[in-house]
Amino acid sequence: MSIDNLYRTQSLVGTTPEGFAWSPDGSRVAFLWNEEGYPFRDVWVFDPVTGDKARLTHLGSAEAAGAGVSQVVMNDDGSIFYVLQGELHHRDASGEGRRIESDKGAIRQLTLSPDGRSLAYVSGGAIDSRADRYLAGGGLWIRPVSAQADISSRHLVGYEDPKVYVEQFSYSGDGSHIAFVRADNRPLPVRDIHYDANGGQAQVSRVARPFPGEPTTLFTAGVVDLSASRVRYFERPADDHHIWDIGLNTDGSRLFINSSDQLADDHTIYMADTATGALEIFYHEYDFGHTRPDWRAAWAPDDDGLIILTDRDGYLHLYHQRAAGEPLKRLTDGEWEIEQFQVDRANRQIYFTSNQSHLAERQLYRVPAAGGLVERVSPDRPGVHAPVFSPDHRRVASFFSDDNTPPELFVFDTRGGQAVQVTRSPRPDFDQFAWADIRYVTFNSHVDGARLLGRLTMPPNYDASRRYPLIVGSVYSDAVKNQWGGRRAHPTWGLDQHLAAQGYIVLNVNIAGSWGQGRAHAKRMHHSYGTMDIDDLESGVRHLVAQGMVDPARVGIWGSSYGGLMTLMSLSKKPDVYAVGIAGAPATNVWHAYPSQMWIMGPPDGEDMPARYEAQSALYQVQGIQDPVMIIHGTRDQVVLYADTVAVVEKLIAAETPHEVLTIPGGSHSWATDNLAQTRYAFKKMVEFFNRALRPDADGGVK
Repeated sequence: MSIDNLYRTQSLVGTTPEGFAWSPDGSRVAFLWNEEGYPFRDVWVFDPVTGDKARLTHLGSAEAAGAGVSQVVMNDDGSIFYVLQGELHHRDASGEGRRIESDKGAIRQLTLSPDGRSLAYVSGGAIDSRADRYLAGGGLWIRPVSAQADISSRHLVGYEDPKVYVEQFSYSGDGSHIAFVRADNRPLPVRDIHYDANGGQAQVSRVARPFPGEPTTLFTAGVVDLSASRVRYFERPADDHHIWDIGLNTDGSRLFINSSDQLADDHTIYMADTATGALEIFYHEYDFGHTRPDWRAAWAPDDDGLIILTDRDGYLHLYHQRAAGEPLKRLTDGEWEIEQFQVDRANRQIYFTSNQSHLAERQLYRVPAAGGLVERVSPDRPGVHAPVFSPDHRRVASFFSDDNTPPELFVFDTRGGQAVQVTRSPRPDFDQFAWADIRYVTFNSHVDGARLLGRLTMPPNYDASRRYPLIVGSVYSDAVKNQWGGRRAHPTWGLDQHLAAQGYIVLNVNIAGSWGQGRAHAKRMHHSYGTMDIDDLESGVRHLVAQGMVDPARVGIWGSSYGGLMTLMSLSKKPDVYAVGIAGAPATNVWHAYPSQMWIMGPPDGEDMPARYEAQSALYQVQGIQDPVMIIHGTRDQVVLYADTVAVVEKLIAAETPHEVLTIPGGSHSWATDNLAQTRYAFKKMVEFFNRALRPDADGGVK
């Protein structure tokens, strides 16, 4: 089970199906996939009645570069609109395809109107091809679905300055209005990141990048009346407060704006009259030390107020509020949390995903909008669902995975019945491997007694009579899920499998600040970067040692970004726990964090400053590191500055601390996903580093 085989161009686990999009009548679902396991995705369609699956586009060969089609929407007649390399294309029901809106680029957020007659989208702005994301810029356009001419879109909202753009938008229920959020980055300071790459040539990456206490993005909600092309903006008391979501009622006469302050303490939902511009506070809750802005809102059936997802009573649950200032009616309850929800207005039901069955799972449920019995909708199989509903909520297209199954598209009926697996992504040799055994362990924090959950990746031939070397990581919050690889955000599934095959146990912990265990568990992280989180990791190590599973002298730790912060803090503060560590793109100086991280670390002022920030910055703690450490960092990183790693390395040199630095020229913050060659190179270096210190083949481990 080599790194080369686990991370190859024709993926061993296949290409994940993405971008699910139902036709307006709910009869078919389109998705993006490559059945041969190559990166380039084409458009496919599945009919849940006949069970037929068909490939609609043939745009990429096995050698095709790039990720292929990035988004698709489908109409009832089988015609589709899709985006390829930022360009809009149309394929009619007969199969004829062509590029349209050829004067536009960087197109994204394709959205069909509720009646299927118009297509709205955002276009404009530069593309960062290496990071595969749009940097900034983008106006809002709308095009009749029936239009035949190439250039047929009407410009609704747009800005000449690329620092001002449409961040999100949505239609009213009758399709007469579109609400949107305008993001304005003009107040942000601009920083130049200098690095050498491409044969040693000097490069400069210019990025709008604020630090805590500096001006941040300004957010303004607006509404377009499509009949008159009239735009109205709604000014809140503080436009630097983030807007989490927006929503119009059925006829577009009212708009809710779900927002909070930068510390995520002050949660406010405004209600606007779209005709007059009048704004009122519909809902408000203040909670000092709140650390997770997971709030969401949606219109209740018949536009009878809002359904609100909030943890005001301790756990993220659903409430109904009919009018401004009125008491909330609680719809769900229990020591579990809801991740997302969607209102089926026609049938007066609310569908939601939650961890009610198990902390590591995301199953689908529903509850009557008036309150009542919670009913499970997803099949009786452990794992994680990410559902996309048909417009009538009769069917679900689910991105499903579990600990032993790579992600696949499953389709099932919300009224009951078996789920149909639409895709089979892994290559034929997938079944020839002895994959790791995944287990879960529960234990208490040795500091405050909090109940914690750990996810273990075990060697395939685990022997309970032996003590094994342990690697804690890749450490991060929200890292414990019953899905392939545990975390989708970082491609460590193969690295974990490789380490387990070599004789390591790999541990992840649902640390303080993670989703799913209630507000109190999350608030344990307030002002606590590098303290409570790493205490929870240590509690996991202590538990496995006490169970006789782990050799206490052979424990390593690693993580990237925030995980890199925890790695360096753990090595510094807990030298008796860890023998070695690897920090990727480590966030070592919270003065240079994104302002959004003030949810946890607090503002850059107050009587406890600068001590509070210094206590949460690994830069000021590295003097305690005694054991070998490796730092991996890309020089083009715009999220965590490479200069911060240089500052840490200077301190390590001054202290004569054993360390290695793996510099990736031109590498981004996502150094493990920039390209496969880089992934393989970095992961091999990591394995070599761990093996030298932890000796997985030594007596007491697996030989």
